[in-house]
Amino acid sequence: MPPDWLVIVAWISVALAIICAALILGDIFLLGYRQHMWIMEAVWPITALYAGPFAVLAYLRWGRPASSRLREQRGEPNHSFAVSVGLGVSHCGAGCTLGDIIGATLVAVIGLQLAGLALWPELVADYALAFALGIAFQYYTIAPMRGLGVRDGLLAAVKADAASLTAFEVGLFGWMIYLQLVLFPEHLHPTQPTYWLMMQVGMLLGFVTAYPVNWWLMRSGVKEVM
Repeated sequence: MPPDWLVIVAWISVALAIICAALILGDIFLLGYRQHMWIMEAVWPITALYAGPFAVLAYLRWGRPASSRLREQRGEPNHSFAVSVGLGVSHCGAGCTLGDIIGATLVAVIGLQLAGLALWPELVADYALAFALGIAFQYYTIAPMRGLGVRDGLLAAVKADAASLTAFEVGLFGWMIYLQLVLFPEHLHPTQPTYWLMMQVGMLLGFVTAYPVNWWLMRSGVKEVM
């Protein structure tokens, strides 16, 4: 089982992530920094669930300036291509994060197992949900920017985000497999805070593996530059 010090770190990390997400939500909805692209009002707090204070710093640097309120005062925000790539990764990352949270919870509640492990059903459920949610997040980015209808918007979203979210899951799933087959062979459970700490690490790894893919997608014009 995880050592006591790791359990303490896990509680702190999970609590801090929730606080960070709440701070971003408060800034958007209570202080009035509503996002010019409404889907980012979900992306930023979801990102905080695994990136914690780093997500808050990124939001203050690039998210808040993109709000309708500050756009009216300062004009269109300007940032580097590298930042645009990171914002693009955050879209698929948000879908993957929600999919993984929902998928892992459902598998645990239902009690699904394959070859004595919940890991394999988790991977299937996580990917299916992440794909659906990731495409939805991308659709509400691409369709308004290009003025596309539902059919064309969904096709464009799949084309833009399928490779991106798959690359994100490569980092996350690789970590999950190592975690549950090597590091903690007893299998961590979603009711344990250490499980979610490890998932936060995996999602950060997913961000890293998805970044170069998003760079290529944006350079090639497949994905919108934000």
